[in-house]
Amino acid sequence: MITGWFLAEEGGVGLNFDILETNLINLIIVLGVLFYFGRKFLGKTLSTRQSTIEEAIVDAETRKQEAAAALAEQQQKLAQAQEDAKKIVADAEQTAARTRESILAQAEIDVERMKTNAAQDLSSQEAKVMRELQQRITALALERCEAELPNRLNDDVQRRLVDASIARLGGQS
Repeated sequence: MITGWFLAEEGGVGLNFDILETNLINLIIVLGVLFYFGRKFLGKTLSTRQSTIEEAIVDAETRKQEAAAALAEQQQKLAQAQEDAKKIVADAEQTAARTRESILAQAEIDVERMKTNAAQDLSSQEAKVMRELQQRITALALERCEAELPNRLNDDVQRRLVDASIARLGGQS
């Protein structure tokens, strides 16, 4: 069995076939090479990654502050809109009350006017009916007189009427 480095008889370097020794040495060599060549690459990559993360954090903080400011502004607008809505409702209630009062007052005026017109119409109708009634009574009286006049007006009564009329005419002249 060959242990250690395989040495040539005159002293030189050879191959070592011991698995445990060679794995450790190989691992150290690989780590050394990685450390030597990879530290710049890995450092640069990690530095880039770190700056990207820092930028993302700063950007997120900025967006958070902007969102908070926008939220505060929108809440203020909402509060103002609610105040405006309350004012509009109050104004509408006042307008409705004034309109109601106006409508009731106008209705009272209209009712009074209608009562006055109705009373005038009633008086007018009453006067018309009275005139028609008087005309009808007069017409009936004339008809009755004309109907009875020939029976009551005999020759003697006619002479007396003519004489009385002549006497009156004679006294006026």
